[in-house]
Amino acid sequence: MSLDPTQEGWRDELEEGHQSLKMKGIKLLPIYAGFYPQAPELDELWAYASRHGLPVLLHTGTTYVDQAPLDCTLPRHLDQVAIKYPDCHIILAHLGHPYEGETVAVIRKHPNVYADVSALYYRPFQLYHSLMLVQEYGVWDKLLFGTDYPVTSVDDTIRGLRELNEMLDGTALPRLNADEIESLIHRDAGSLLGLQ
Repeated sequence: MSLDPTQEGWRDELEEGHQSLKMKGIKLLPIYAGFYPQAPELDELWAYASRHGLPVLLHTGTTYVDQAPLDCTLPRHLDQVAIKYPDCHIILAHLGHPYEGETVAVIRKHPNVYADVSALYYRPFQLYHSLMLVQEYGVWDKLLFGTDYPVTSVDDTIRGLRELNEMLDGTALPRLNADEIESLIHRDAGSLLGLQ
């Protein structure tokens, strides 16, 4: 379910989505609604998600929308949430692009915090650098596959990931671990996030 905690009735939507509609997770868009995920007024949301085993996916990183405040979407804000709610499974969408360094620091630190690679293959050289950071910090296992469908497809995303090393031909640049890329593509996110 997608929730906007700045709007009246979000608590009712949360309960209805979870209890009546049997939804298995929450999506938050701090950048578009203009809120901070670590704000005290969201404690009730995080506590509910933790108590009921609902993973929370957040848009992190940039946007084209000029009125959307970038500060609300910085990955570092999820560090405070994960400290306070260590049992909550949290996913930082888009690897926090272009704040991948912050994302890697947060997912490495917290056992239940992950990132996905949705909507990133469009900029292959930047994605290469981002995944090299993931590789150097040893957090491949904290990455989840994602596409940003319907903007792009599963096939295009897989192809983009598998072709990253090809652009390095003729250079001395280090290669991304191809086995780790395959593991990312095939990883069972459901079991990691506690979903049956």
